[in-house]
Amino acid sequence: MPGHSHKLAYITFWQGFWRLADPKISLASFAGIFMAACMAAANNALSPVWLLLTICGVFAVEIAKNASGEVVDYDSGTDLAVAEKHRTPFSGGKRVLVERLLTRRQTVLIAIFFYLTAMIIGLIIVVFRDHRVLLFGLAGIALAWFYHGWPLRLSYRGWGELAVAISYGPLVVTGTYLVQTGDVSMPVLHASLVLGLLVAAFLWLNEFPDYSADKASGKHNLVVKIGLQRAVYVYLAMLVVSYTWLVYFALNGDSAGGLLWGLVGLPAASFAVFRLFKYNGKIQRLIPAQVASLASFVLMAVGVGLAYVIG
Repeated sequence: MPGHSHKLAYITFWQGFWRLADPKISLASFAGIFMAACMAAANNALSPVWLLLTICGVFAVEIAKNASGEVVDYDSGTDLAVAEKHRTPFSGGKRVLVERLLTRRQTVLIAIFFYLTAMIIGLIIVVFRDHRVLLFGLAGIALAWFYHGWPLRLSYRGWGELAVAISYGPLVVTGTYLVQTGDVSMPVLHASLVLGLLVAAFLWLNEFPDYSADKASGKHNLVVKIGLQRAVYVYLAMLVVSYTWLVYFALNGDSAGGLLWGLVGLPAASFAVFRLFKYNGKIQRLIPAQVASLASFVLMAVGVGLAYVIG
């Protein structure tokens, strides 16, 4: 039945595409954009049109990164090495190739299409809004590709966590703010650095369930390099530094008092730490910690953003 086969292929394709484009995967980007947009609005400098273009451009990069990363992780054997019992909603890859939802060719074409889409949107912003955004766009696309891809393969060499901190912190936040206001303030910069570190901590935690698969396939991220036991304390340190940094600059920086509202993410971070120390090595028991770690950076960004708008 050719008609039935075509319909099944159509449904399967869109299931695979949804895994690559699922908006919840882009919460880190959207949190940073929201915070920056709110801080820009506090200065009466919010343009809905340019904000929408920024969101579309960043979302396109996210989809492209997910697609190209799937190909690299599949080819390296990383996704194939993840046991079903070690999978969580936040780790183990999108598995669109492992589960044959998409072909390799389809996944590559999706990556190419959305990288090109992001570039076109970026060029529109550069030409018609602010030429300085070009550096942010080039850096964002480069980090998105090189996070998995050749020749740098950052996530395979222990540099992925830093790439994530830079991408979801300074690049997304200060880039969005620059598009809106034509400037970058110190509170925005510090808020972006804290957010970037919290997102990197979320990635760090998500590397625990993938530890065995990553180690077996040669994906030597920092958790693999230092081992699970020490990695628990590094995760704690990342959160302590993040929220201490937030409080210090809020109390000592000009016009930075609104940053204190980012502390609404601290209870979730504390729960994630408690859960990780108690259940390290028990993969399914870590899922609530992953949820809490994600909530921590989202609440931090929303808290800071709303504080500036209201204040």
